[in-house]
Amino acid sequence: MQQEEILLRALEPEDIDLLYQWENNMEIWEVSNTLTPFSRHQLKTYIEQAQLDVFQTKQLRLIIELETSHTAVGMIDLFDFDAFHQRGGLGIIIHRNYRQKGYARQALELFTTYCFNNLALRQLYANISINNTASLALFEQAGFERVGIKKQWRKTKDGFIDECLYQRLR
Repeated sequence: MQQEEILLRALEPEDIDLLYQWENNMEIWEVSNTLTPFSRHQLKTYIEQAQLDVFQTKQLRLIIELETSHTAVGMIDLFDFDAFHQRGGLGIIIHRNYRQKGYARQALELFTTYCFNNLALRQLYANISINNTASLALFEQAGFERVGIKKQWRKTKDGFIDECLYQRLR
């Protein structure tokens, strides 16, 4: 899948070092709901299982890559995939060196179109911390609507914060 400057591609075995670095970065654990580090073995198994069909695994993770240099700048996830109810959750992370360049917007637009057209989903949702203003703006610009707030939903080092629920219908 490709649009403008970026393309979305499947995970490759060679991505293990990248995943190891990103998944074990404690700075992003708060947004990814991660509590413990991942081993290389766990990530190797995950990459192997990622080659299975989304209808089996109920999730899909793609690397966001720059088209010209083939540099990985982030990841986008479909999780909680439910074919019967035709819905799924979205998550996106852009490496801090590549933020504010429009890559997240392009990836979200491309992935949303893929989920609606190729996976026949009717709706997508995202859970975003109330203090993550960049993600809130990104999803609003992409046509997602705030449909609720989960009060004191996420525990952070500074205490509990609210989480917004965003939804986009086809």
